[in-house]
Amino acid sequence: MNPRHALLALQAVTSREVAKFLRQGGRLASALVRPLLWLVVFAAGFQNVFGVSIIPPYETYIPYQTYIVPGLLGMVLLFNGMQSSLAMVYDREMGVMRLLLTAPLPRWYLLFCKLLAGTLLSVLQAYVFLIIAALFDVGVPLSGWLYALPVLVLAGMMLGALGLLLSVHVKQLENFAGTMNFVIFPMFFLSPALYPLWKLEESGATVIHFLATWNPFTHAVEAVRFALYGQWSLQSLAIVAGCLAAFFTLAAWGYDPQRGMLKRSGGKPG
Repeated sequence: MNPRHALLALQAVTSREVAKFLRQGGRLASALVRPLLWLVVFAAGFQNVFGVSIIPPYETYIPYQTYIVPGLLGMVLLFNGMQSSLAMVYDREMGVMRLLLTAPLPRWYLLFCKLLAGTLLSVLQAYVFLIIAALFDVGVPLSGWLYALPVLVLAGMMLGALGLLLSVHVKQLENFAGTMNFVIFPMFFLSPALYPLWKLEESGATVIHFLATWNPFTHAVEAVRFALYGQWSLQSLAIVAGCLAAFFTLAAWGYDPQRGMLKRSGGKPG
């Protein structure tokens, strides 16, 4: 693979995704409405319902509003990753994917360019949310913004790779709503995004607690939570990295017309 051609492809895919994002004026607002709703409205109502004990990475009691910030950052990454999945389905229906995947570059690299471009937009939106959250004095140290950057990139890539994998199976735009119901919401609510996992274990919900511990999104949220306070959750980082590798490998395999789902379904790569 020619490095110059590879960089040109990355630049072309990224500039296309950024230009498309800028044309869709309401996309940023819609991505921030959900987490801001939780931060401003629901946090006030649940302030006295979910007590947060002193658990790592926290060294003192914290308000519920502060606790949910990492989970809401994960929400931004999760929904944007699924938005990228929707865009892949749309591009396949419109024939854009055929043009992209027939470029004289390895198919996995073209998909990786799409993944990087989507992750860039996810991380930018996450930092816009952090800026808005700072206006509400949520107690996240500014130094944590720098520590969180590589973790947000890793988590965004993992969730984006999941979106790529889902786009292999979602053949029509009409089926995307089912994906939202059966993938996105279970991943979000079966995680420590809105409440600590020890609350589930304490309440006797052992099955739900077990599912939450095996949820990749759980470890993405925990990795971000520790990073915001200058610490590293090595176990969560390893699981997120492993899931990224697995999801992307399966997605690249699925988009290969010689081996993947596109061949078995009788569809075309574009």
